[in-house]
Amino acid sequence: MTDSINEEHGNGGDATNPNTMAASAEHKSVSENNAAQSTSATKGNGRMSKDMSLDMIMDVNVSVAVEVGRTKMSIRDLRDLNQGAIIELDRAAGTPLDVLVNGTLVARGEIVVVKDKYGIMLTEVVGQDERERH
Repeated sequence: MTDSINEEHGNGGDATNPNTMAASAEHKSVSENNAAQSTSATKGNGRMSKDMSLDMIMDVNVSVAVEVGRTKMSIRDLRDLNQGAIIELDRAAGTPLDVLVNGTLVARGEIVVVKDKYGIMLTEVVGQDERERH
């Protein structure tokens, strides 16, 4: 009785028995197929979770600043500023302005007026190599 149960499940019996070998091969094939599907699903889920992660941050607010220019001055000169004072910047008039996202240079552009408000028209998107230099 134990031998017939072992033969039915492929757990024993004669290794040369064609029925036992076929059952064992079929079991192995099913196991390999399940493993392949599991691996495929994992890869798919990994890709999906990355897309979902990106979707989750798409609505996060970031600080966007437009920089006209910079200068250095002493605290004494800064203290002496009053209404109407002019601060000279390091850029010539007409030079494109820097667009910074969270303090990182991402683009340059020109000032435009849109419905009585200032805006910026992008003229150049900055590459990764230039971002690192800024």
